[in-house]
Amino acid sequence: MGPNALNNLFDLTGKTAIVTGGSTGLGQGMALGLASAGADIVLVDYVESTDTANKVRALGRKVLVIVANLMEMSSIPVVVEKTIAEFGKIDILINNAGIIRRMNAIDFTEKDWDDVMLLNSKTIFFLAQAVAKDMMKRKSGKIISTASLLAFQGGIRVPSYAASKGAVAQITKALANEWGALGINVNAIAPGYMATNNTTALREDPERSKSILDRIPAGVWGTPEDLQGAVIFLASKASNYVNGHVLVVDGGWMAR
Repeated sequence: MGPNALNNLFDLTGKTAIVTGGSTGLGQGMALGLASAGADIVLVDYVESTDTANKVRALGRKVLVIVANLMEMSSIPVVVEKTIAEFGKIDILINNAGIIRRMNAIDFTEKDWDDVMLLNSKTIFFLAQAVAKDMMKRKSGKIISTASLLAFQGGIRVPSYAASKGAVAQITKALANEWGALGINVNAIAPGYMATNNTTALREDPERSKSILDRIPAGVWGTPEDLQGAVIFLASKASNYVNGHVLVVDGGWMAR
């Protein structure tokens, strides 16, 4: 295989990708990865994604910024309609927006349970459903959700987060079963311990941080950039026969 054929496998030129939670962290990293491979980007977040948008434009790609509260189901058709009005189609969905609440299970509140499960699992499903309706018209599409190592493990002091990420993994498999024959690939990325806002408390706790780093064979926290190769692969034709898979990007944590 020559370099041109190889590049073509991962080329996203002319593709439109929605990235939720794209203002910072993992969402920003994945958005910039997709843009570097040629995709135009729709950034969806509850705050203005100005920094990410400027970085996407600097890569020569078009960008649409949508401010929306994805904890309200009424936001989903708005996101889809605005994207189609601007770009005419949806090729890729990065279902990344999510929240975490930390508290001992014995004290965990109903609100913290419901909020996390809503955004991290219910929204994931219904946004995928809405986007798939457009993808089915062309029998082509890539849906990629952000899972977690807690799709496999129970975690500590994050019961609703662990439950929601287990749901992400199972939703991914269930949708792949139904939509695979329709040309839609549904996969997930399970990031390991990443240096983002979600892990600030862990990284600032010397004892907890050391216990985490001691288990990671790579010996370092991951970065949003570490997800770029994985998301480009799952969004491109290189992964056309990959479906219902949860791809772990964790510096070797799960191998320990």
